Amino acid sequence: MGFAKPIVGLCGGIGAGKSSVAREFERLGCLVIDSDRLNHEVLARPEVLAKLREWWGDEVVGADGRPDRKRIASIVFEDAGQRRRLEDLVHPLIVEMHDTMIGAAGKDRTVQAVILDSPLLFESNLASLCDFVVFVEASRAERLRRLHQARGWDEGQLQRRERWQEPVEAKRSRAEFLIQNDGPAVALRAQVTGVLEQIIARYPQAD
Repeated sequence: MGFAKPIVGLCGGIGAGKSSVAREFERLGCLVIDSDRLNHEVLARPEVLAKLREWWGDEVVGADGRPDRKRIASIVFEDAGQRRRLEDLVHPLIVEMHDTMIGAAGKDRTVQAVILDSPLLFESNLASLCDFVVFVEASRAERLRRLHQARGWDEGQLQRRERWQEPVEAKRSRAEFLIQNDGPAVALRAQVTGVLEQIIARYPQAD
């Protein structure tokens, strides 16, 4: 790709713990680009909020002047057309932010690799930027337990969200590395360390 550092995409089922894996990569000196966080920032831009108000009314903006993410989610996850409309608005802006951060990381000698933590790595075509893809695996029972604890989701909510993503097994088949995230944190740390060592060893070094 002509980039000075390996770019690594994280994928996995909803609730698999990609953010936990990302934090371990960050601890090891990687730059983590969190697409969800960038999405939050883009949604809060005045010009984006104005467009959302125009489409869906004032109820998509909270009393604090920030986007009401739950209300927005209730619209886009029930209507494929509205979801595409939102994606067409925000994705180009998120891609610009990705490009800026990746460019800066390439000049930073302290950065070991760039990690793209995105729930839509394949769906948004971010995988095309990646030299390697890491699949984070956890059992469905464990994923549902985490989602119920963190977000109050039940099986039905998980199924509805999964409909908008590539099937878990398809993601798994497109990854070069697998990290098992059903166990304790110490086991996760060792796996991430090992995967990063392999990625750096396999990435062509600049002259």
